[in-house]
Amino acid sequence: MLILVRHGQTSANRAGLLLGRADPPLCDAGREQAEALARTLPAPARLISSPLGRARETAETIAAASGTGVEVDDRWIEMDYGDLDGCPATALDAEGWRAWQEDPGHVPAGGESIAAVGARVRAACRDLACDASGGPVIVVSHVSPIKAAVAWALGVGDEVAWRMWVADAAVCRVDTSGSTPRLLAFNDVTAHAGAPVH
Repeated sequence: MLILVRHGQTSANRAGLLLGRADPPLCDAGREQAEALARTLPAPARLISSPLGRARETAETIAAASGTGVEVDDRWIEMDYGDLDGCPATALDAEGWRAWQEDPGHVPAGGESIAAVGARVRAACRDLACDASGGPVIVVSHVSPIKAAVAWALGVGDEVAWRMWVADAAVCRVDTSGSTPRLLAFNDVTAHAGAPVH
């Protein structure tokens, strides 16, 4: 089973800012979410994290509960938002949003395209599929890579990313034991649904 986990909340997430390569730490609510995930996720055969601190902190909390070491894979890093990093969504005008949503190859504000994220994440998913068919492989990442991994599981194009929403500390599960991957769960937040929000 490939288990995709979005990192716990940061103050920038709570404020609704576009958060790419900027790297604020988890806030108190995010640390509580990570602890709830650690209590409910299965002990992984492998535990992989984006290199960004908010994902690594979440992964390290899971690792402490399971006794599994954390592997860092740069392919799971969040999309590069370029000059939009740390800005509210309103920093991009309507024409900019339309171009971004209509063309997966569009690069907004000097950052990275959805297609580029999709290419690196699909390669990472293919590399993990065999291991995940034999036991739980947990990947702690971010919104855009998780959407790309779900698109890989469903066998659809990168444009589907705009039709998904991934909550803080949400879990997606992909069965890789068959001839094609199958999405079993998407955006599951039951692990921390009752946690207080700060």
